[in-house]
Amino acid sequence: MRVLVFYQYFTTPQGAWSTRVYEMGRRWVEAGDKVTVVTSVYDKSDLRPTRLVQRFDVDGMEVIVLNVRISNKDGVLKRIYTFAMYALLASWYAVRTPADVVVASSGPPTVGIPGLIARYLGRRPFVFEIRDLWPDSPVQLGLLTKGWMVRLARWWERTCYRAASHVIACSPGQASGVTAIEPGVPVTVVSNAADLNLMEEVQPVSTLPDWARGPYVVYAGTMGRANDCRQLIRMAEVLQNRGRGDIQVVLIGDGAERAELERESVARGLSNVRFLGLRPKREVVTWLHHASASILCLRAIPVFDTVSPNKLFDSFAVGAPVIQSTQGWIKDLFAREECGITAAQNDAESLADAVCRLVDDPHERARMAMQARRVAETRFSRDLLAARMRAVLAEVAGIARAESAESACAA
Repeated sequence: MRVLVFYQYFTTPQGAWSTRVYEMGRRWVEAGDKVTVVTSVYDKSDLRPTRLVQRFDVDGMEVIVLNVRISNKDGVLKRIYTFAMYALLASWYAVRTPADVVVASSGPPTVGIPGLIARYLGRRPFVFEIRDLWPDSPVQLGLLTKGWMVRLARWWERTCYRAASHVIACSPGQASGVTAIEPGVPVTVVSNAADLNLMEEVQPVSTLPDWARGPYVVYAGTMGRANDCRQLIRMAEVLQNRGRGDIQVVLIGDGAERAELERESVARGLSNVRFLGLRPKREVVTWLHHASASILCLRAIPVFDTVSPNKLFDSFAVGAPVIQSTQGWIKDLFAREECGITAAQNDAESLADAVCRLVDDPHERARMAMQARRVAETRFSRDLLAARMRAVLAEVAGIARAESAESACAA
């Protein structure tokens, strides 16, 4: 099977971003498929082209890198420009690259453009993968406010769903959102996955700084508007005011709000907050494994109850219990599997309570850590989920081939 994937944020484990497409594609290649990925240059990726278009062989995948550079720190106009440039350049490959099935993985939603061109001009079956419910997220974040813009975004959402032979959603909540908009489209949930081999990357606690030998919790991810990491600063202040300044709050990553968060931490006189910046995943997993808990931090808006964040599955993979506050499928999972704690939304006191619970009860922490690893193995392994998505692609490609054969016979 020849699989063509459009995704702007491709990176390998040497980068500092989601490796979902890399991990899926690598396994499809091992299964005998030919995989081509058309991507751009994300500032957290490890791919650094020197030409406008450059091809790389990445573990058997052909990765075509369009030298369009994007960053979450870019302003709105620049991001629109880079999204549009990628969509324009990628559309050439949507028509010219041989494929049995085409996958467009969103966000941004403009990645649907080469997907639709492959569908209608290239006459190849198109699978639309969504990482979040767009445009719900920018609307609820207050980034998309004009009525005509929202209507245009809704029209584009429906257009992509209707054109797709199948939709891949990253969570049950997202699947429900797709069905609510376009009931006729087939939808399969393929969540983000846990890399079970991450445990092999974990180093002894002695490799961490001396201050990390005491209790600490860690947030590893983007520090942007959607994440609302100010909750962590407020939580650190609550802990310090309770006399629990011994519990360090560690933030790993970068983002548009990092500098402001650091200034706020200093202004509040917090001595229990540490900013480590971007770190390779092989280093992040050591921090996660030895932490009292990993914290999943998001703004309290309904669309984030449907998210499938990579940091959750990395934590599961290395046996770290998670503290989070979303009120959707993750909350249900935690209640059922007892692999973490759901705190009240936008409530620093509740977060601090959960932190103290795991720090002060090592047996409870160890039990949840064991449950987290078990969930990773039985429900969210990359092998399992890559096979699930490959089965969808094979079905879509097979249906398309059968329809083409029938058309040829009729002619």
